[in-house]
Amino acid sequence: MLGPDPKVVRQLLTRYATLRIAQAERHSPAAARELQDVSDTLCMMMGTPRVHDAIARGDALLARTRPATDRADGGSDLPLAV
Repeated sequence: MLGPDPKVVRQLLTRYATLRIAQAERHSPAAARELQDVSDTLCMMMGTPRVHDAIARGDALLARTRPATDRADGGSDLPLAV
C-alpha cells in the first residue's frame, strides 16, 4: 500500500508551521484561510480528522523515512513540526 509522499508531507508541515507563526504575530484572514486549507490537506493525507494527530503522524512518517546519515550528525529526536 502506498502512503503519502514524505516530500509533500514535509512541505505541508513546514507551511503549516509558517502560517501558525504568522497568525500568532498578526492575524490575517487570507493566512487563516490558507492555514485551514493546509490543515485539511494534512488531515486528509495522514488519514485523521484532527490536525494535531495529522502532525504527529507526519512527524512519525518523516522520522521513519529520514536517511541514517541525518541521525549520525547528532540530530535530535524533537518533532519536525508542532
